[in-house]
Amino acid sequence: MNKVQLIRKSCLGLLGLFFSASVWAHGGAAGTDTDQCKFELEPTHWVHYTAYQPSAFPAEEFCGNLPGLNTKTQLVFDYQDMKYRNMLIEFEVTKEPEGTQVFFLPSAKHKKGSVNLELPNGVAEAGKYLIHITLVPDPTDPDSAGKTERLDVHMGFKAGSGQSVSKNSLLLYAFFALAGLYVLYLSNSGFKRKIDEVVTKIKS
Repeated sequence: MNKVQLIRKSCLGLLGLFFSASVWAHGGAAGTDTDQCKFELEPTHWVHYTAYQPSAFPAEEFCGNLPGLNTKTQLVFDYQDMKYRNMLIEFEVTKEPEGTQVFFLPSAKHKKGSVNLELPNGVAEAGKYLIHITLVPDPTDPDSAGKTERLDVHMGFKAGSGQSVSKNSLLLYAFFALAGLYVLYLSNSGFKRKIDEVVTKIKS
């Protein structure tokens, strides 16, 4: 195998690793079914969720783990189906397993398709929490006339632990930097010779 083929295969391998590792960093595969940051409100109908703690972790994004306690927390929901913009939706956060309510937003329509829940002081205790999203029948909507059933879906997260997506990405960047150096070691005789000399000195 010549150097060109070696470099080509190495690059393809790194691209494969990059895809797999990036998927791991975001908590699931690239498909809808395994994205941990999505609520399935109804079969095949989703809402995407991202959490932020801007005071303690500027520009960091979170999903299932929020590291900070007693710090401003924002839970952002983006509707991926236009129909939910005309529906009454209620939001609630509870501490589990007690079921204690720590945040509540009464049912309302969110025409912009994005909802930002502000918890000024975040959550006070480490542990498990549930985000509840409830579809509420709209009495002013003719299609909802006579309907009383509320559809509740929920997703859990842990507070006081975990890493942000971007911190995981830093680990990936370090990995790819090392992988790039390894490819250079295999493909460049001068660089390989210098590394071998250093290794020989360390061993001696």
